[in-house]
Amino acid sequence: MSTAGQPRSKRADAVRNQQTLLAAAAAVFVSSGVDAPIREIAAKAGVGMGTIYRHFPTRADLVVAVYRHQVEACAEAGPALLAETGSPLAALRRWAELFVDFLVTKHGLANALQSDSGGFETLHAYFLDRLVPVCAQLLDAAVEAGEIRPGTQAYELMRGIGNLCIGRDTDPRYDPRRLVELLLRGLEP
Repeated sequence: MSTAGQPRSKRADAVRNQQTLLAAAAAVFVSSGVDAPIREIAAKAGVGMGTIYRHFPTRADLVVAVYRHQVEACAEAGPALLAETGSPLAALRRWAELFVDFLVTKHGLANALQSDSGGFETLHAYFLDRLVPVCAQLLDAAVEAGEIRPGTQAYELMRGIGNLCIGRDTDPRYDPRRLVELLLRGLEP
């Protein structure tokens, strides 16, 4: 505690290390699922298993932290992609790829948090509050540029992408990215 009674914020290097760990965990969750061994995550992050358990005592703690990390990464990526990509539709496509990676991880969240349905609902509200406006910004920019037809709502596009990701868990031959690309092509004039 600081002298003012407020907890001290983490040092910049500690925050960076935690972000690296969360990015590694997210990558492992995408490739191996939410039940991937902690040692696989530790190896990917270049840390010991004790470091992971020190920050995240339970798997659910780690999954929730990865979930929040990915939501923030998706939220921050939207405006960045619009700024650095020559085409709003190209930015939307790249954002959709990030969103698919996030959704593949998210599907395992319910199992990891099965004892805390209230916590899952809170995270889902957080997800919608952060990502629907970003998707809307990308859609609006693509409409304004004449790259897609108007009328698609951000929530319905996100829901459609989410529905296309569902089969990924049970069939490794299924790649939702291909169908998401077809869905996005359907928005073009």
